[in-house]
Amino acid sequence: MLSETKLNALKEISGGFSRDEAVWASGFLAGLAGLSSSAGSFSPEVNAEVTSPKKITLAYGTETGNSKKLAVELAGIIKKKGVQVKLADLSQYKPKDLAKEDFFFLIISTQGEGDPPILAKKFYDHIHENDLNISNLKFGVLALGDSSYPLFCKTGEDIDFRFEVLGAQRILPLKKCDIDYEKEAHTWAEHILDVVKKTKESSQNSTVATKISTGRKKYQGKISTIINLNDIDSDKETYHIEIETEEPLVYNPGDALGVIAFNSKNDVEEIISLTVIDPEKQIKTAKITASVQDLLYKHLNISYLLKTTVAQYAEITGHPIPEVRLSLLELLRIYPVKNADEFEQIIPVLTGQSPRLYSVSSSLEAHGDTEIHITVAKSEFFIHDKKQNGLCSGFLAEFKEGETIEFYIQEAKHFRLPQPDKDIIMIGPGTGIAPFRSFLYERDAVGAEGRNWLFFGDRTFVSDFLYQAELQDFLKTGTLTHLDLAFSRDTAEKIYVQHKLEQKAQEVYHWLESGASLYVCGAREPMSKDVEKTILNIIQDKGKQSLEEAQNYLEELELSGRYVKDVY
Repeated sequence: MLSETKLNALKEISGGFSRDEAVWASGFLAGLAGLSSSAGSFSPEVNAEVTSPKKITLAYGTETGNSKKLAVELAGIIKKKGVQVKLADLSQYKPKDLAKEDFFFLIISTQGEGDPPILAKKFYDHIHENDLNISNLKFGVLALGDSSYPLFCKTGEDIDFRFEVLGAQRILPLKKCDIDYEKEAHTWAEHILDVVKKTKESSQNSTVATKISTGRKKYQGKISTIINLNDIDSDKETYHIEIETEEPLVYNPGDALGVIAFNSKNDVEEIISLTVIDPEKQIKTAKITASVQDLLYKHLNISYLLKTTVAQYAEITGHPIPEVRLSLLELLRIYPVKNADEFEQIIPVLTGQSPRLYSVSSSLEAHGDTEIHITVAKSEFFIHDKKQNGLCSGFLAEFKEGETIEFYIQEAKHFRLPQPDKDIIMIGPGTGIAPFRSFLYERDAVGAEGRNWLFFGDRTFVSDFLYQAELQDFLKTGTLTHLDLAFSRDTAEKIYVQHKLEQKAQEVYHWLESGASLYVCGAREPMSKDVEKTILNIIQDKGKQSLEEAQNYLEELELSGRYVKDVY
């Protein structure tokens, strides 16, 4: 209880308070006492040191979809007020990433007898069963429930209490909402804005800070996630692969990850068996000296030999071999060597294994500097009516979570984001989406003010809409201004991204005239050429220009870095 002197002082101070000021003061005092304020009293607790973040994370755990729907809605409101928001689904969120977060706000429902949503149970169990270090985390929890149940909002209470035990700083008191939660949830979002002050990473007049790449520095990583993005009914396999490292990574949106694939162990073993060569014998090649087994497995191309290599094989063995491209194993089966000594002469003429490059689909700003993502389509083709897998895509697709991989970062100086206030148009069907996922996460994380328009296409909406949930969330929260989709096999007449460009010709031209940058990523043939032809038609038609003038216009865009292609 207060002494009479302190009580009179409090009355004198608070006598002129408005209702809102009185509500704020009640929360302030509750914070001092370490208590949860009453309903509607959403004010920061004074023992939490509030700093301006790069972004906040708004996570949700849901069973019926209410928490997700609310999170998406509130994220849009908060972003319009100038605070950058990263939405996170607890079913996919890695609890260890809590240590990397600055501000973390959670909307979560309670099911049955006080249980967490099924999709959030893994997260719930992990934070309760592990001693995490999240002392730098500042958090607030909005709990959804039904007060007719005895354990009303228990999941939210449990997580709020557990975060505190783990050392996190509660900057908003736990808010418990009943079935009719809309008004209280919006109030909660407004108080997020009160405690989080946005700091812009850059202004319209500043340049984007470019991180210096370390070139061919090799990184050791561990596969933390590998998911086939295509539905089971699809005839394609496209893998989202996440790699974690111990040391910090350095890369920019637009860069590529380089990896050298290993050959099939079964093929190497059969080659050694056919040639009867000692697998441990050391052989010197142009670039490396290593054992036969290591050379064949890790360093040399044995899967699809150049015609010149086949010709050298023929010269060494004396076999009359036509001008063909075969694997080393096929050559040995059809045109065998006489003995191990003859095969030893062949090894040095084999070419080195070439690295394969994959566009990075993550962002340092959004995903941290010890995590990198790529998007890999498993390649399949036929040689002499025999089905073959692409060496590197097949190699990557076979990885299991927890296995290690070596890679490097290939800097792409031409494929760069413009100033944060500039608009961008991205055309990326299929795996061409990869760098644009990186672009979107980056622009979202740094608060870029420029508009973002994506054209994406694939075969079918149901089976081949890569990163569907993420793109739809980006659209709902405003990071994506426009999303135009083309699924070629869903209609009698095939519709591709260039057809979607034609449909939006006037607006596309207006964006270009207003300074937008245009990016194309994906297959060189025929996609990129069809897209460029369409863009030229748009410039001619909407700009009232001749073909030569349109070509000059597009060339000027390219020379100024506003028309950029990454095609393969």
